[in-house]
Amino acid sequence: KYEEPEIENPEASRMKRAAAKHLIERYYHQLTEGCGNESCSNSWCASSVGFNRMDNNAAAVKALELYKVNSKLCDPHPSKKGTASAYLESSAHSNSACSNRKMNHKDIHSVRDNFKDVTYLTEEKVYEILDICGEKEDYSPLIRVIGRVFSSAEGLVQSFRRSKPHTKEELKSLQGKDEDKDEDEKEAAACSATAMEEDSPASSSSSRLGEGSSGENDVQKLAPDEVSVDIEAVRRVYERLLSNEKIEAAFLNALVYLSPNVECDLTYHNVYSRDPNYLNLFVIVMENSNLHSPEYLEIALPQFCKAMSKLPLAAQAKLARLWSHYSAEQIRRMVETFQQLITYKVISNEFNSRNLVNDDDAVVAATKCLKMVYYANVLGGDLDMEHNEEEDEEPIPESSELTLQELLGEERRNKKGPRVDPLETELGIRTNDCRRPLIPFEEFVNEPLNEVLEMDKDYTFFKVETENKFSFMTCPFILNAVTKNLGLYYDNRIRMYSERRITVLYSLVQGQQLNPYLRLKVRRDHIIDDALVRLEMIAMENPADLKKQLYVEFEGEQGVDEGGVSKEFFQLVVEEIFNPDIGMFTYDERTKLFWFNPSSFENEGQYTLIGIVLGLAIYNNCILDVHFPMVVYRKLMGKKGTFRDLADANPVLYQSLKELLEYEGSVEEDMMITFQISQTDLFGNPLMYDLRENGDKIPVTNENRKEFVAQYAEYMLNKSVEKQFKAFRRGFHMVTNESPLKYLFRPEEIELLICGSRNLDFLALEETTEYDGGYNRDSRIIKEFWETLHSFGEEQKRLFLQFTTGTDRAPVGGLGKLKMIIAKNGPDTDR
Repeated sequence: KYEEPEIENPEASRMKRAAAKHLIERYYHQLTEGCGNESCSNSWCASSVGFNRMDNNAAAVKALELYKVNSKLCDPHPSKKGTASAYLESSAHSNSACSNRKMNHKDIHSVRDNFKDVTYLTEEKVYEILDICGEKEDYSPLIRVIGRVFSSAEGLVQSFRRSKPHTKEELKSLQGKDEDKDEDEKEAAACSATAMEEDSPASSSSSRLGEGSSGENDVQKLAPDEVSVDIEAVRRVYERLLSNEKIEAAFLNALVYLSPNVECDLTYHNVYSRDPNYLNLFVIVMENSNLHSPEYLEIALPQFCKAMSKLPLAAQAKLARLWSHYSAEQIRRMVETFQQLITYKVISNEFNSRNLVNDDDAVVAATKCLKMVYYANVLGGDLDMEHNEEEDEEPIPESSELTLQELLGEERRNKKGPRVDPLETELGIRTNDCRRPLIPFEEFVNEPLNEVLEMDKDYTFFKVETENKFSFMTCPFILNAVTKNLGLYYDNRIRMYSERRITVLYSLVQGQQLNPYLRLKVRRDHIIDDALVRLEMIAMENPADLKKQLYVEFEGEQGVDEGGVSKEFFQLVVEEIFNPDIGMFTYDERTKLFWFNPSSFENEGQYTLIGIVLGLAIYNNCILDVHFPMVVYRKLMGKKGTFRDLADANPVLYQSLKELLEYEGSVEEDMMITFQISQTDLFGNPLMYDLRENGDKIPVTNENRKEFVAQYAEYMLNKSVEKQFKAFRRGFHMVTNESPLKYLFRPEEIELLICGSRNLDFLALEETTEYDGGYNRDSRIIKEFWETLHSFGEEQKRLFLQFTTGTDRAPVGGLGKLKMIIAKNGPDTDR
């Protein structure tokens, strides 16, 4: 007797709240979209003549006011194609699901013909309704059911649940229960249990999900990459239904009304932590293969993306893990869905420095959603989670100016190391762990977005890390190498200015004159000695000086370094350092690539200084004529070399080891090799190395050949050059340790930064070249110059580029990014 009121009162209160919510939603809909009647006389309806449009926030506030004064509410006009009426009915039924179930149990046969008892869907139920509608040639009952279920978070979360086989323990516990219990009674029991659990008046109807639909403890039994929804069933249902245009419109309309409620639930009601099955909703909606169609781009998809972007980190990680099991085609479909929305919004708006793309909610939300798919693409690819380079044993020394910086409020931001994406941390993976993703990384780049992005503003948002301003640099996968390079340029320049400002403040405080630049004075005939000695002193005394702007002066030569002198300096240093006669690097004639010389006589300091030079080149935006295999850049980013890296580092050895792995005969008897390998030093003398202890006595067999290949690659790419590479990496990090380099770029993009691109577009160079001293693009000699240059072969073009720029590669973004000026050197003569 005393229990009933406790159950009924919360139920009655819930019903009142649901009704109020429903009315407020109708007022909101009336203010934002109108009733559809062009001659409407209601002054608070968007369809009435002279109505002043308002934004969503203002409409929400006004809807609440109209509800309080019980203002006039328009009936939906027939011209709205059933949208509003479908919504009204769906809202009414979804908000009173429990009471419907109780009523259905009492009088089930009187309402089943209209399927008013259906509050969630299964594959069988859909087909049952579809067959009945097909017989009557009237699909309106199915459209109403879809509108009701797909516009209700509660209904959708409980739909298409997987049926799990029971364990022995579960079967025993079920033996004492009434196996013939009617399905509707189970639903009613679930409903009353839900009502009993609800005790907070602020909770929305969709916050109480998943407690009784298909097994009580589904969540506890699910793996990290598993959900309780039957994805294959959802796909089959969509395939059957989306071919019908009227039914397709029902999905679209339902999504429009579902998304704001879901966004509210996730933002204010913490619904996912209470019921992880809430994720089913997003899985089901994302299986809709028509999401990228034009009808969804205006309202439905942007609202859904905004709701999805509110998912907590754990939910985002679970979605990424789930989607990582999808095929490449399914990943590509989701990528195209979000990319089309971003492109549509970018093209249909005029973004500029006053109207930033960063402020567009739809673009930002779609980018955040794309990030989940990006990490699913990484997780589902070919992963190498092991083979990580060890961190430097001794930390890179801090600047001696640190105390002063702290006093002046200039404390360094990145003491804890480079920035790491929170989703990356949650998943326990890095982009560099992926050898080959499900679909190429390039498909995540959105070129129209890159064209309108104001990188100076975006970089500011990236550094400030405010919650109300989004930076696309936090999603570097969507940016192309040119845009990311611009972000890195701003970071480098600001760091240079910061070091310069600190130096000036230092001189004011201490009264001593310090140089605001990294000034190198070198002699041409002793360029290596002078440069490396000076850089070594700076690295030992104050590494922060390496982050100042480079200023090079050649002794005995006049000239101000505006970039050209530095470029020549790097060119000369690289030519000297990589000269095989010096012996620091070996050169492979077949691959045209350099590699660390394992038997070099040079000390570690020399390799550290080479690393500094590479870092300085990136820091000062200079391209170097350096040719390393890709494994060097992977190692700089924290991944050790493996057998697969031998493919470009040492193709002959790679092919030999590959044939060993694929050999079908007896390796031991036919090849007679052991775990001892031989190398030659600088003077051609053989050096023996045991891959395992007493390797000369351990034969390579069919069983252990994989281990032999792995150990061989480990020795060649890591152990044999460990001392040299660690010193080299240390020097590189002295310059780049506080830079967002690792966060923004993949290894292949680091190579592009240092060495430039192999693709040469001389037409782009012609378009961007400037003229001086009387020349212009219509001058006869200029026209002949370009005709001659375009007639060159590939090798001649590279030689021309080497002559004019010091490298035979194009900068990031292509030759169009080069600033070439052709000027007349004095007046014409008869010579």
